Amino acid sequence: MTAFLGIDCSATGRRWIGPSVEEERLAEAIAQRTRLPLPVCATLARRGVAPEEAAGFLAPTLRELLPDPLRLRDMGTAAARVLKAVRAGERIAIFADYDVDGGASAALLLAWLREVGRDATLYIPDRIDEGYGPNVPAMQALAHDHDLIVCVDCGTLSHEPIAAARGADVIVLDHHLGAETLPPALAVVNPNRQDESGDLGHLCAAGVVFLMLVEANRQMRAEGRQGPDLMAQLDLVALATVADVAPLTGVNRALVRQGLKIMAGRGRPGLVALADVARLTEPPAPYHLGFVLGPRVNAGGRVGRADLGARLLACTDPAEARALAERLDELNGERRDIEAAVRAAALAQAEARGLDGPLVWAAGEGWHPGVVGIVAARLKEATNRPAVVIGLDGAEGKGSGRSIAGVDLGAAIQRVAAEGLLLKGGGHKMAAGLTVARDRLEPAMERLAELLAKQGADRAGAADLRLDALLMPGAATPELIDEIEAAGPFGAGAPAPRFAFAAQAVHFAKRVGETHLRFSFSDGTGPKLDAIAFGAFDGPLGPLIEGHGGARLHLAGRLEINSWGGRRKVQLRLEDAARA
Repeated sequence: MTAFLGIDCSATGRRWIGPSVEEERLAEAIAQRTRLPLPVCATLARRGVAPEEAAGFLAPTLRELLPDPLRLRDMGTAAARVLKAVRAGERIAIFADYDVDGGASAALLLAWLREVGRDATLYIPDRIDEGYGPNVPAMQALAHDHDLIVCVDCGTLSHEPIAAARGADVIVLDHHLGAETLPPALAVVNPNRQDESGDLGHLCAAGVVFLMLVEANRQMRAEGRQGPDLMAQLDLVALATVADVAPLTGVNRALVRQGLKIMAGRGRPGLVALADVARLTEPPAPYHLGFVLGPRVNAGGRVGRADLGARLLACTDPAEARALAERLDELNGERRDIEAAVRAAALAQAEARGLDGPLVWAAGEGWHPGVVGIVAARLKEATNRPAVVIGLDGAEGKGSGRSIAGVDLGAAIQRVAAEGLLLKGGGHKMAAGLTVARDRLEPAMERLAELLAKQGADRAGAADLRLDALLMPGAATPELIDEIEAAGPFGAGAPAPRFAFAAQAVHFAKRVGETHLRFSFSDGTGPKLDAIAFGAFDGPLGPLIEGHGGARLHLAGRLEINSWGGRRKVQLRLEDAARA
């Protein structure tokens, strides 16, 4: 494939890849049918949208995209058992994971139960003392005091802990990869069970919980009763979907799109307080969910009290919500400091071991379990290789991994665990967790690398930069951005369109802080366009643009609206550049 604009090696060492001939033809066909601007049509073509489907794609509705909950096994049983507990006034416990998805899933259930006049006990395990998922002592204690335990965002692999919950029924609402056998629960609702088709495998746990509540409401209507308003809960589903990096395709796209509208209404005290403490003054976008709100909700489970995030999301008192949000914001600052230290040590170790193999990994004494997943993500981004980072403590190590497109890390880790080299492990294609005995660390990582090599992980080169279209600065108007946004929301599995600007002259460049760069550019025939390059001086982009010396540059990145003082201006978020 010919490099776009002839760029085989950009400033960041990447080859630029433009739209294929087929994508260009499809974009033209969409433009002829819809009369939409060509950049919008290029975005739709990249998503594989047919011309006749374009109008519907730009206006997705839950009514059309929401699947029948009963497509998932055990769904009817789960919803009926929850309703039975509600009618009988039984004691209900919710056992949730400590991340955003787990917290949002728990908050969904708590809010729904509150509206039907029932309370529930919230239990979230401590990341360090208990680890991920149900454990025997906790399940035994909950079963002693409750009639029904609902495990959300966990439980699919928890055979022994669920068996220990004698005297209580257990329901699992999860999305993690299942094994060949299921735990002895009354119902295991999981689109990633081995006996499911996988068509709904892109749902996060909050999406599964939402579908269960849809089914519960349907069963209530069949009994002549009206269930709670579920549309008002979509802000939680949107937050979990984006923060858990679930692909924004199919029904997820509609869930997030509608959830963002609900969130903009500022009706949930916990999210309002969190937005305020994060100084979020504009309507939320997927970026804010993934990089502003999500990390703060996660901070409690990473370096503080595990239940803080879920308590905030379920909170109804504004004063309590403010106090929780402020505490989470403080913990998020602590998390950043811890992460920076672990990241530097992990990168140095991984570089010494070598970055060209099928697996990049690092393990360190006392590395905080709450940040190893974030650091693994940074290693993966830096190397375009699956990455695992492990914190060692005593005879064991607890780690987290992140993968690249086309490589199923969760299945590989589950296989290594089944072979006995890991104490436990599992997760998704793109993210997974593991526990390993210290004396088996090296052979476990060697075996994992072997399995990943069979999936082609060692053949991944520097990531190509995929571009959707060539654009002139004068065409980048707020109106165009609004039309492009209609093809969103953008995120995992549905990246925002990336545009190239050919042979541009840089007119102004100013360093912002230590590492960022603001500048403006034009092609000489129209207006200038503003740009921002975050972390530019951590790599080659800052020096290239600041020291352009009058030379023209090809620029590539994503367009966004910068709202300041009531004015809306377009700016380019620069990702790459090359000399023209």
